[in-house]
Amino acid sequence: MTVIGWIQIALYCAIVVALVKPLGAYMTHVFNGDRTFLSPVLRPVERAIYWAGGVDERREQSWLTYTVAMLLFHVGGFLILYALMRFQALLPFNPAEQSAVAEDLSFNTASSFITNTNWQNYGGESTLSYLTQMLGLTHQNYLSAATGIVLAMALIRGFARASARTVGNFWVDITRCTLYILIPICVVYTLFLIWQGIPQTLGPYVEATTLEGAKQTIAVGPVASQIAIKMLGTNGGGFFNANAAHPFENPTALSNFVQMISIFAIGAALTNVFGRMVGNERQGWAVLAVMGVLFIAGVFVCYWAEAHGNDAFTALGLTGGNMEGKEVRFGISASSLFAVITTAASCGAVNAMHDSFTAIGGMIPLINIQLGEIIIGGVGAGMYGMLLFVILAIFVAGLMVGRTPEYVGKKIEAKEVKMAMLAILVLPLMYLGWTAIAVVYPPAVASMANPGPHGFTEVLYAYTSQTGNNGSAFAGLTGNTPFYNITGAIAMLVGRFWMIIPAMAIAGALAAKKIVPPSAGTFPTTGSLFVGLTVGVIVIIGGLTFFPALALGPIVEQLAMRAGTLY
Repeated sequence: MTVIGWIQIALYCAIVVALVKPLGAYMTHVFNGDRTFLSPVLRPVERAIYWAGGVDERREQSWLTYTVAMLLFHVGGFLILYALMRFQALLPFNPAEQSAVAEDLSFNTASSFITNTNWQNYGGESTLSYLTQMLGLTHQNYLSAATGIVLAMALIRGFARASARTVGNFWVDITRCTLYILIPICVVYTLFLIWQGIPQTLGPYVEATTLEGAKQTIAVGPVASQIAIKMLGTNGGGFFNANAAHPFENPTALSNFVQMISIFAIGAALTNVFGRMVGNERQGWAVLAVMGVLFIAGVFVCYWAEAHGNDAFTALGLTGGNMEGKEVRFGISASSLFAVITTAASCGAVNAMHDSFTAIGGMIPLINIQLGEIIIGGVGAGMYGMLLFVILAIFVAGLMVGRTPEYVGKKIEAKEVKMAMLAILVLPLMYLGWTAIAVVYPPAVASMANPGPHGFTEVLYAYTSQTGNNGSAFAGLTGNTPFYNITGAIAMLVGRFWMIIPAMAIAGALAAKKIVPPSAGTFPTTGSLFVGLTVGVIVIIGGLTFFPALALGPIVEQLAMRAGTLY
């Protein structure tokens, strides 16, 4: 570890924190329907969208209606994206003449992008046409990110409102989020990325002649516009197979740094939105502090492990840390920071191969995802995921000290706790269950390039990443098979929507409750005690799901040996 490396990490954290309040204030105004500096230009467009869609912006929805509207919206998005991939050979903007995508891969990819996972069992430049990349993937990058944000807003309204039957209007929220927040930022962001050297063209792939005289095809396309929302919306689906390690997606150290900032920007700002809407900004800072403690701990361990390197290599006189799989132009500190950020924020973009990290360094990304990616998290998803843990922490604290379990004036009762546990426990059910099946099912075992414990970890990471809607991979696993495409899609859909529905039920229940003023009998929720308690509950619950995953390895190995399918 170096001083320069820690300065870079400290500078990154300072910039993210500095963005929290102004961006949080702007987002609060947008979702409250207040006038903003963009209203003169965008308000007529917003009204036109409501008119075309038959939406009454003054009519709000109950939590159930809000949730059903969201689910139907995603069914439509899934069908559009699936059709684009299946028929792309017949559609325009296909200069590389890409053929139709297979049924199982189309199913997996459509599920991936509507759930904000962006898991890719394909190479973008060798599989998808420009039209599919733009109208399919980039389109869903906006809408899946907006969905996460508006669902967090619905839960925030549940805490902020009293004796209410509604939590907002899904169609209004997603329109305002896309129109006033995501698109304006991405327009500026795209221009910055083009300036840094990322292509943005509809022209064909470029034919080049190498120094040896050989012919080489260089893939280009409308890259910058996709990378902007990919990072800002914590999507992670790269235009190219190498993702953020590709020089056309991440050409400079400055682009790398700005992309890291954009991943955390909206997720961090939502904590300020929460504080503003419940009438106490200190609540937002307390939630951000919980996220910050977990984030810094992960960065420290990952950076230390990668900077320390492999002891076996050190014994041979090879020093300088673990550079295997790292981008030399970014170094160990930036690569470690990027790995922790992307796995904390539900963003599968990588500028280094997680599979080449040390055992301890690679453990941190895995833990981050298995915690539910609540450390800032995916845009919106991290916020409502963290609030689920806060509900559990407050309930446990109230029981332990004999005080009323309440948070920001709302009593936390049995229904909220049951829904929170249902949302949290569905995640290990998916990634542990599918992993156990995959390592004893012969067709799935045949896809594993690495035998033994590391191969097991690659499978576990794959299902953890898909269930957690992250999208990054450990590599070494051939995921483009019917088994992994179908089971992975199921994991992504369950991991996204089976967590959302209980969270929305909590939003509806909280909105209907009266606000109870804080008193000597309630638990304080803005100080270090609250931060420590919440971190403790997260670590305990995370441990209860993570350590069974470690114990599962030797168990399934014995089962595989007896079944004759040793991986």
